[in-house]
Amino acid sequence: MMDKHTRNALAAALLAALTLGATGCSGAGGGGTAGSGGHRGANPATGTNGQVVGGTPVRGGTLTVLSNQDFTHLDPARNWVMPDMDFGTRLLYRTLVTYKAEPGAQGSELVPDLAEDLGTPSNGARTWTFRLKPGLKYEDGTPITAQDVKHNVERSFSPDLPGGPDYAARYLVGGKDYRGPAEGKHLDSVKTPDARTIVFELHKPFAEFPFAATLPTFAPVPQARDKGPQYDNRPFSSGPYKVESYARDKQLVLVRNTHWDPKSDAVRKAYPDRIVVTMGLKGNQIDDRLIASSGTDASAVSWAQLRPESISKVLTKAEVKARLLAESSSCTEMVQMHTGRAPFDDPKVRQAVQYALDREAIVTAAGGPAVVDASTAVMPGALFTGGKQPDTLKIPLSGDPEKAKRLLKEAGKADGLSTRLTVSMNDKRIGEAIQESLGRAGIKVTIETVDPSAFYDTIGDTKNRTDLVYTGWCPDYPSGSTFLPFVFDGRFIKVKGNSGNHSLFKDEATMKRMDEIAAMSDGAQANKAWQELDGQILAKAPVAPGASKRRTLLIGTNVAGAFGHTSWSGQLDYATVGLKDPAKSAH
Repeated sequence: MMDKHTRNALAAALLAALTLGATGCSGAGGGGTAGSGGHRGANPATGTNGQVVGGTPVRGGTLTVLSNQDFTHLDPARNWVMPDMDFGTRLLYRTLVTYKAEPGAQGSELVPDLAEDLGTPSNGARTWTFRLKPGLKYEDGTPITAQDVKHNVERSFSPDLPGGPDYAARYLVGGKDYRGPAEGKHLDSVKTPDARTIVFELHKPFAEFPFAATLPTFAPVPQARDKGPQYDNRPFSSGPYKVESYARDKQLVLVRNTHWDPKSDAVRKAYPDRIVVTMGLKGNQIDDRLIASSGTDASAVSWAQLRPESISKVLTKAEVKARLLAESSSCTEMVQMHTGRAPFDDPKVRQAVQYALDREAIVTAAGGPAVVDASTAVMPGALFTGGKQPDTLKIPLSGDPEKAKRLLKEAGKADGLSTRLTVSMNDKRIGEAIQESLGRAGIKVTIETVDPSAFYDTIGDTKNRTDLVYTGWCPDYPSGSTFLPFVFDGRFIKVKGNSGNHSLFKDEATMKRMDEIAAMSDGAQANKAWQELDGQILAKAPVAPGASKRRTLLIGTNVAGAFGHTSWSGQLDYATVGLKDPAKSAH
């Protein structure tokens, strides 16, 4: 049992996190890899958010997801992109803990999933014990065991399975040197005394562990079904649906898992009989089809956010606007610079990028001020007191190219420089805005666009990637501890599958301060310290803040139970979505 001090510390941490999650701000956002923190209520300028659209669904029918891309990963050991995590953990596999399927602030509330409760801490929150619910089964009727959860945690360390959440590597005793369960090697810090009990031993206190237990790392994978990298193509279901077929880059078809017991699951409603993800469509094609919402498209939802050129088509039609989800994505997008490679190993060159960047142009390229805000900090507004990003650098939003030129001259680059920038195809317009604004200061940028499903693998290859990348970060739960350490702690940089720290920033003073904040027992003190560290990091210029978005998703007229989930970065919550009239969805 936990002692009184630990119980109070945990309660304070959870309360602080939930309070942050409910913080509102005046900004707007909602986009792909990143967006803004904060606003949780309805915003009449951007459609319907913070509430359920379409009423309560009925059981049956086929829900279609229209997508411009394949999934980055569905293997729970590798799944760490917000939309993919929502899809996987709501439909295909369950985790120890999950979030309520509710719009607005209630969606930040934790509830047990595979586990009977939110976990029991002991040893000053260095040990966490979870007990699985009885009778849980996989898609073939075999029991889900604590050993299966342990196996997935262990396989998440495997070098051939890069890209997934690394909370286990950061916190578990022995995690630093562990390389996965190959050759029968196991982590002694993950114990399974019986088939329903799993115990995690951490090398430092972690009162927020229940939030980490919502991540796909803590989903079960039976060892007999584990096919290494090929598991990505056919995850074995512990959730309400199982894979019927999966043709990469073309189509994924999910059907009901008849061994999923709704009595054991208070979150997932599993309304549709089938879920079909149609991939490889062009973004404007998806938008136009959902705006028209004819035939089977009336029973469809969008995977990617609206194209910037489609925003006005939606906002000017009341009937269509009523079908727009526009929840905050609680993320921040930024230009991340390779600080370990010339010329961006020079802080003055990096500061020149900060001053040259025209964030107003980025806002326009991303859809306009109705759905996008310029960012003035690294963390999203939801992680700051008052729910609004501070502006510590005081750089004009339109940039200051003359100041940028002076900084380049001081760095010995009076004639400018040439570099390359990687962006997702979804962000090509943003890439062009960056290219034009940096060009004003004499920084010539060549843009390289990458398919969204390959984007993170491409920029995660630290030896072969470009000097600049435009990407972002979304907190896994509402705490600065899930943002700044993952984006700027140089001790966790990987050669391949590198996640978060795409500036390859390795600053001793910053890492020391991160450790000091992580050791703070006072949640309010820690929150303030993370906020101060945000400005201190920006002054060293590993990144240039870009934009904060809402995630703008359009749904068909026959779709019900839809809302953007705050804890999934504004992504549609697949736990509760379904159809009004299943007969209209027939293919």
